[in-house]
Amino acid sequence: MRRSERHVRDVGRARRRAGRHGSGAAVLAAVSAAALVLTACGGGGSSDHSGDRKGTDSREYDGFPAPAMPTGPPGTEEGAADGEQKDGLRESAPPADYLSTFALDVDTASYGYARRTLADGRRPDPATVRPEEFINSFHQDYERPEGNGFTVTVDGARPEPTGVRPEDADGTDEPYGEDTPYRSYDDDPYAGGSGGDDGDWRLVRVGLATRGAEDERERRPAALTFVIDVSGSMAEPGRLDLVKESLGVMTDRLRDDDAVALVAFSDEARTVLPMTRLGDRRGRVHEAIGELEPEQSTNLGAGVTTGYRTAVDGLRDGATNRVVLLSDALANTGETDSDAILDRVADARRAHGITLFGVGVGSDYGDALMERLADRGDGHTTYVSTAEEARTVFCDELPRNIQLTARDAKAQVAFDPRTVERFRLIGYENREVADEDFRDDRVDGGEVGPGHTVTALYAVRIRPGASGHLATATVRWLDPRTRRPHEESGRIGTAALDRPLRSADAGLQVTAVAAYFADALRSGGDGRGTLPAAPSLTELAARADRLARATGTRAVARLADTIHRADSLSY
Repeated sequence: MRRSERHVRDVGRARRRAGRHGSGAAVLAAVSAAALVLTACGGGGSSDHSGDRKGTDSREYDGFPAPAMPTGPPGTEEGAADGEQKDGLRESAPPADYLSTFALDVDTASYGYARRTLADGRRPDPATVRPEEFINSFHQDYERPEGNGFTVTVDGARPEPTGVRPEDADGTDEPYGEDTPYRSYDDDPYAGGSGGDDGDWRLVRVGLATRGAEDERERRPAALTFVIDVSGSMAEPGRLDLVKESLGVMTDRLRDDDAVALVAFSDEARTVLPMTRLGDRRGRVHEAIGELEPEQSTNLGAGVTTGYRTAVDGLRDGATNRVVLLSDALANTGETDSDAILDRVADARRAHGITLFGVGVGSDYGDALMERLADRGDGHTTYVSTAEEARTVFCDELPRNIQLTARDAKAQVAFDPRTVERFRLIGYENREVADEDFRDDRVDGGEVGPGHTVTALYAVRIRPGASGHLATATVRWLDPRTRRPHEESGRIGTAALDRPLRSADAGLQVTAVAAYFADALRSGGDGRGTLPAAPSLTELAARADRLARATGTRAVARLADTIHRADSLSY
């Protein structure tokens, strides 16, 4: 069951779950559960966990030591999942309801599609808005590791009461004045609880980073099968024409020892070009790309089946084998059962290690299906609507994703019940993992390549008067070659969260603006979201304007422009 569906947990269930981790944990969970009443705050289905424990030990607390990490491969006693450990170390962990576990996600399609929809003068369907994909559309300046795997950065800030006057909507540095009306915490759906200051909410950011993108000459060769939608709907400007232009540019930038195959699908699917090592054959590839023309219906199932068959036929030892699906994902003929299509993708991934990269195009776009395809294929999705975005994807992002630095990566954040009353992970509903499966390496996580950052943002309510350790974040992944597990952790205390958000690191501010924006689009109504101290879209646009000037980045400037567009539409 997904965490967002677990609204209430009784003492007996807490005791049974804790019993899997040793008697010490069972006692701790049972005692805590007796004083806890878990509730779920509204807001797009994101997870919210809370307790009404009145007292708290305000002594400095070092946090929960991480349970011993399995050292052997999955399925062995040395590599057993955490729930199978017998050394008793799990007893020092927090109660289960203070854990948050999810698979890593580097998708960005939801944000790209929302930008396209708003540019067309329409509001995006709230069901297509995934906050984590808004957040992860902005690369962060986290410290990076030297080898495979991750670094872990944990920081945060205190959200401020909101309010902006019309004359300050241009993003001046002084949006708050003495006479400015603002939304107090008393008006906030997050307010209330166990008493004390209603301003005890904090935003906590967990940032993960892989090593920098490697020299193009040092990566393994790639075998890429491009599965291209040539149905009638792809005739719309900004679809097939954009795909063809981008493929041509990418063909010239790939290495001589890379290979590509092309599969086109409409009513039926056909292999246009079998796996072909580039070398001196680039002209042949360009010719095949040039022959692609829009046809009739969208038989996505046939495209996926033929694409993976072509990829398997052209499988290259020692290379990174990947299928790249370019489509509006609007299946309307042939096999339209998404589960059947998804099964084909999963089978190829398990049998041959072929992963999927989904690139969405078009003003009408099958967002949900493309996301599920990429998840089942251990890949990720993005969305393009302009030539500039397409060049970025095919010339920058795709080469960066050819090589993997981590497989089945998961994150688990352990909140300290001494200092934390309630928390909510913003987004990641589709990536949730059962807490007890964090160290079960048979459970799928996310695949991440070099040059990536992954960010998760939490709304955390601190217990009144509490201080000390707040949370420990741990990321676990498998080495892509040896399949051996590794872990890295970072922690944060309450003192690090006292600064106001507007004085925080620019990257954290951008993360917060992206999260607030996604939450507002999900919420509809007056355009104000459900997060602590959620600003109006007018004020949010002003904040984004200020950040765009401060950072000088085009990505943040585009974010500001998109928020202005959303604000201009009536809610």
